[in-house]
Amino acid sequence: MKSLVVSGIQPSGTIHIGNYLGMIKQAVDLQDSGGYSCLYFIVDLHSLTSKYDPKKKPGDIIGIATDLLAAGIDPEKSPLFIQSHVLEHANLAWIFNTITSMGQLERMVEYKEKIASGQTPNAGLFDYPVLMAADILLYKGQKVPVGEDQRQHLELARDIARSFNKRFGETFPEPGGVYTKAPRVMSLTDPDKKMSKSMPAGCLYLSDSPKKIKQKIGAAVTDSQKKIGYDPENRPGISNLINIYAGFSGSAPESVAKQFADASYKDFKTAASDLVAEKLKGIQERREKFGRNKKEVIRILEEGANAVRPIAQKTLAEVKEKIGLI
Repeated sequence: MKSLVVSGIQPSGTIHIGNYLGMIKQAVDLQDSGGYSCLYFIVDLHSLTSKYDPKKKPGDIIGIATDLLAAGIDPEKSPLFIQSHVLEHANLAWIFNTITSMGQLERMVEYKEKIASGQTPNAGLFDYPVLMAADILLYKGQKVPVGEDQRQHLELARDIARSFNKRFGETFPEPGGVYTKAPRVMSLTDPDKKMSKSMPAGCLYLSDSPKKIKQKIGAAVTDSQKKIGYDPENRPGISNLINIYAGFSGSAPESVAKQFADASYKDFKTAASDLVAEKLKGIQERREKFGRNKKEVIRILEEGANAVRPIAQKTLAEVKEKIGLI
């Protein structure tokens, strides 16, 4: 029996290559490997925890669905749906709230980082990891593609599964992580910070033209050394470009550094620009196609929700019976 992979992505605007290499590419690879069953969804409820424009939210949701389809998520293989269209996500999260301690949530590093960056400390943001656990366990997911920054949230999901099973009887598997091999993609203009749309000059979007890609990579921060080398701690700028090249080529960063050891920075940047533009070309063409057919995207999302809803309903019914609800 195939392991079930469950993963969600926020509808937070235009996708950049950090999102793609960190989660989406891996999701597509898992789907196409033949070794897993996969469920993918757009976590619109999670996205409510930060400030947003309600008028733009529907477009963001359809936009991220279009990006996922263009990047290779195949609804024939992997149901794709909107989180809030399956009401059991929120219902199970509330139940999990009753077995999750405040101390566990207070230890979440990502919450502290978001508050430190100026994000409003609302209850939803604090409780974010519990809803994430419900997202996974509602389908009894066994594997979750995550980046290193989500490891702590996944551990909480495992703790919640363990606590529920101990108190109410064996119900949930303890999900394991499928960690991306791609290192975290950093800003082109400030390689000490994660690539983010809040710093657009240092951000490569999936929608960027070859010209724009060449401009951004050409202006990327490197260092004053004469030879290309991979040393993320001491040479973060050039190492970030090597990581990007490695992510799109499928090579190890060390191999990329060796391949371009005798190249100039200019030549390496040109090669990286050409590779990224080439790899994004197909995604951009498919995105344009889906973008012209919004009704088709909505149909896919509705069919995805219809496909997974019986699974969610069955799990919630089992949970309610075990915890004593009628």
